[in-house]
Amino acid sequence: MSLSAFQKRYLRGLAHALHPVVMLGQKGVTPGVLGELGIALDHHELVKIRLSGGDREERAAQLDALCAPSGAEVVQTIGHTATLWRRNEAEPKLPLPR
Repeated sequence: MSLSAFQKRYLRGLAHALHPVVMLGQKGVTPGVLGELGIALDHHELVKIRLSGGDREERAAQLDALCAPSGAEVVQTIGHTATLWRRNEAEPKLPLPR
């Protein structure tokens, strides 16, 4: 499911007060980080992550490496911080506007 612009704006508002839950270290995207991201997305649906890349292209590559296997969608990126969303089909927590 792709998010509409209105839904992304709504999720950005909810994410404003959140703190990063997943932080990438020096080793970047590892299987352990992907596992923790999956757990965080299942539990919260909307999470902030802290990227460790030096330049914009490196951070974009890290974000792609996180989103592809986890099935998450990017809500926003600001500097080294990104917000990801993935619906928990078993127990939805955040109602999305249409």
